[in-house]
Amino acid sequence: MRVHALFVAVFFVMAFLGANAAGAQQVTKPTVPGAMNFAKLETTVACGGATTPEAVPELKKMGFASIINLRLANEPGANIEAEAAAAKTADIKFFSIPFSGQSPDPAVADKFLATITTKGNEPAYIHCAAGNRAGAMWMIKRLVVDKWETEKAFTEATALGLTSPALKQFAIDYAQSHKK
Repeated sequence: MRVHALFVAVFFVMAFLGANAAGAQQVTKPTVPGAMNFAKLETTVACGGATTPEAVPELKKMGFASIINLRLANEPGANIEAEAAAAKTADIKFFSIPFSGQSPDPAVADKFLATITTKGNEPAYIHCAAGNRAGAMWMIKRLVVDKWETEKAFTEATALGLTSPALKQFAIDYAQSHKK
């Protein structure tokens, strides 16, 4: 009887640990020439900072279906037109969704969610200048679409590049106002 109880206990512990491992999101940070602060979340998404057109063919090779650029056109080094042209050449979808970290706009989050949830756009590479805004938008997706708890979404978003307390609060406020 004791052996059976021990076996059952071990079975449940192993099942619990396996379930937690399966539910965990693995963030890796491979080097991608032409992309700063690249952080990849399994095969669903990667977030990054300043990305040059030279990085686009590598992103395509990595299996990304789309690139979502959150940079404003007037940011130093934001060569949106050249990146869009490189995406077209590489046959990868390209979306420019300008997002200001200084004055975040809920309408931009609406557009981001519509884009990221459109069939065929994932896996997506989301980027801005440093990864901060990209992480914030991914946090919004996790909160609103995937219905994650705030701390879990924040932990993942931080691993992907979110550093701004103001953008974290923007994500939380946006999610609160868009609960279904």
